[in-house]
Amino acid sequence: MLNRLFRPRPAQLAGRALYARSVAPAREPALYERLGAPDTPEGRFELYTLHVVLLLDRLQRQGDTAGEVSQALFDAYVKSLDDALREMGVGDLSVGKKMRRLGEAFFGRAKSYLAAFAALPDRAPLEALLARTVYAEADPGREGPLADYVLTQREALARQDLDRLLAGEVEWIKP
Repeated sequence: MLNRLFRPRPAQLAGRALYARSVAPAREPALYERLGAPDTPEGRFELYTLHVVLLLDRLQRQGDTAGEVSQALFDAYVKSLDDALREMGVGDLSVGKKMRRLGEAFFGRAKSYLAAFAALPDRAPLEALLARTVYAEADPGREGPLADYVLTQREALARQDLDRLLAGEVEWIKP
């Protein structure tokens, strides 16, 4: 009985699985080597955030179950950020402040990505966003190929079966 009481809900399991499956493409060496994303904690944060936002965008307005999975995906993302800060040696007293800044950054990025997606087929807002976030500390002019990657991923996610996504299964396209 206790096992059933404390067992995670299916949406929680799916959200955790989607997050775990969004980490792999964010770590794809080609994003750093060929597309020039900075291989720094900030660069990785931007790519993790990008992949999570792509999934949240796909699940948006898809019903109550998708809403629960989206929330679980976000919760797994936040827990991972907290764990990463602690592994990097950030003290307990500072973690809360840093998490607040990261949370604000995430919500700002999510809002900006959704606005850039709404502006499509005009790619300029997406490329400008990538230039000031992912490539903020890198050479300018690399945002075009990353924008291609983002749009390819977004289109691929749109074609994926919603039930598979709600079960925590996602397929990413290699860069």
